[in-house]
Amino acid sequence: MIEALQLSKSYGDHLALKSLDMNIQRGEIFALLGQNGAGKTTTINCFLGFVSPSSGDALIDGISVKSNPQETKKALAYIPETVMLYPNLTGIENLAFFSSLAGFSYEEDQMKAFLAKAGLQETAHLQRVGGYSKGMRQKVGIAIALAKKAKALFLDEPTSGLDPKASNEFSEILKELSAGGTAILMATHDIFRAKEVAHRVGIMKEGQLVSQLAASDLTANELEKLYLKTI
Repeated sequence: MIEALQLSKSYGDHLALKSLDMNIQRGEIFALLGQNGAGKTTTINCFLGFVSPSSGDALIDGISVKSNPQETKKALAYIPETVMLYPNLTGIENLAFFSSLAGFSYEEDQMKAFLAKAGLQETAHLQRVGGYSKGMRQKVGIAIALAKKAKALFLDEPTSGLDPKASNEFSEILKELSAGGTAILMATHDIFRAKEVAHRVGIMKEGQLVSQLAASDLTANELEKLYLKTI
């Protein structure tokens, strides 16, 4: 569902991404660990079409992002560290707007169902997003992914700044999306959350994926030691 084929990206003399090969299956959660500047965000930006690779290709459901950017955008959703929503609109109004951009139109009851499935309390559905916490905004982001029927979900530091309860709730929602068949690529610094939620973990260093392993093969402490040793 999410595939990188010898994906590389240069910024002048700096090679930010070096011949990345990666394959994430339907329903799989892949956590990408690495220091700032390791290439995690560049990888995600190539899949989103925000930057063009210098060589290689990024594929969504077998379709090249470079060759068919509009087609691949229909199949994916993106939740950055800070979800950008319109603060003067309610949760439902934001959901209606962003899903309409993807060509979907829903009744209010359907949108409430998406927000509820994403874990947003009913009392917040008609409140302005300007008063939302970060965790609540992320749940609207998840609801947008549900409304778009996204096959692939990209997350960049999704649990940064969340309290433990909100972080745990977010992880449970990701597991539900995974069980429903969504492929998820999550860039994170949160080693313990990566171990808890991901099926596989990759460690990046200087633009290269230097290690890939099944999350079930290591304890969180062992993963932390491997990560520190790698960087």
